[in-house]
Amino acid sequence: MKIAIIGAGNLGLSIAKGILNSNGATSMYLTKRNVRSISEYEKYGNVTVTPDNREAVAKCDILIFAVQPGHFASILESVKDLFTDNHVIISTITGFELNRIEDVIGTDRYIIRSMPNTAISVGESMTCICSNEKGKKRIELAKAIFNRMGHSMEIPESQMQAATVICASGIAFWMRLIRATTQGAIQLGFDAREAQELAMHTCNGAAKLLIESGNHPEEEIDRVTTPMGCTIQGLNEMEHQGLSSSLIQGIVASYDKITEFKKR
Repeated sequence: MKIAIIGAGNLGLSIAKGILNSNGATSMYLTKRNVRSISEYEKYGNVTVTPDNREAVAKCDILIFAVQPGHFASILESVKDLFTDNHVIISTITGFELNRIEDVIGTDRYIIRSMPNTAISVGESMTCICSNEKGKKRIELAKAIFNRMGHSMEIPESQMQAATVICASGIAFWMRLIRATTQGAIQLGFDAREAQELAMHTCNGAAKLLIESGNHPEEEIDRVTTPMGCTIQGLNEMEHQGLSSSLIQGIVASYDKITEFKKR
């Protein structure tokens, strides 16, 4: 596949790393106004770095846009005359809905919205995907791209804002939980390096248990709690201090904020 990433910022580069590390592209174009900061990617051999979006669009079939929302419409306008029936347009821009993209480039294009997270750079993204009517014919292609870098799920566009909170912002939420566990381990006597290693691998194992078993979290909790034991004592104290309710309230607050952005 010939893939262009238009806008090689933090997210764009995370996607690029994920695709390159999984050998998901025969060739790749990365675009950015100042290419000096991304010139190192040319070491891959099949990567071209350029400030010219039109060059990238002309040379590639799959176009992944990872630009700032305020620049997206004008960038689409500047390259839309180059689009052919082979082009698949994949947007990662938060809050930029399918109908707004169609307003710029028309309804007769394969248009897909995706919401990956930064774990895509290590092949572990949870990516949510939706499309316009014509884009449904390329949904499986988009899923195949993102499944090489984690797991993807097709959802209605109406749920994309919620998916942004759970999956994209969710990386930060989980990082904070890992940090808190690390701090707890330090208080119990481990040094900082050991504490983080314990926390992050335990978190990774917990997720894999659910993925592999298909169990509900409470089923796995039951396996490690015993009557009058230390695990249930700790869980009950965490709930007493508001662990679950604060997490849910934080998720809802994040969703309210992204909804506020949409209204502007």
